Amino acid sequence: MILKKKLEIRLIARVIHPYIIDLEASGFGPDSYPIEVGVVMEEGQRFCRLIKPKGDWTHWSQEAEAYHKIPRENLLAYGHEAETVAEELNRLLYNQTVYSDGWVVDQSWIIKLFYRAGLPMQFRISPLEMILQESQMAIWHDVKDQIQAELDVERHRASNDAMIIQQTYKRTLAIVSSDSALAL
Repeated sequence: MILKKKLEIRLIARVIHPYIIDLEASGFGPDSYPIEVGVVMEEGQRFCRLIKPKGDWTHWSQEAEAYHKIPRENLLAYGHEAETVAEELNRLLYNQTVYSDGWVVDQSWIIKLFYRAGLPMQFRISPLEMILQESQMAIWHDVKDQIQAELDVERHRASNDAMIIQQTYKRTLAIVSSDSALAL
């Protein structure tokens, strides 16, 4: 009984403070690959890694680079091997569900990372919409703009974007929860 109660509390905490993942990539099409991964955990702890391109990962979009501002040369000089990043993510996120606001592309890039690393992914990625209420969605963009202005961090870097998404989720949840309480 005590174990069940602890699990319920942990699950509630996770939906209040969800793990968020974000990826940046070499481009926008099917030949693109992950170049940076960022995760923000329950209490705001952050993980971020540049990913060194594999030998045959050659697609590079200048448009994408203008967006994330990560030159390919930086990846080659400072990026971590795909195998290392995949191992770190598995250790960090083992048996957890992480949420993405760009699940369609983030999921494909993380699958590509793990496939090329030759490792099974030991966590799940789910669309953020799975835990968003409609009332949160209605105010999402306005609240996200406020948070971006308050945090004043560089956008389109994976861990910064993950932090903005988590903070937006938490604030929209607080707003709709207080509105619900006032309605009672």
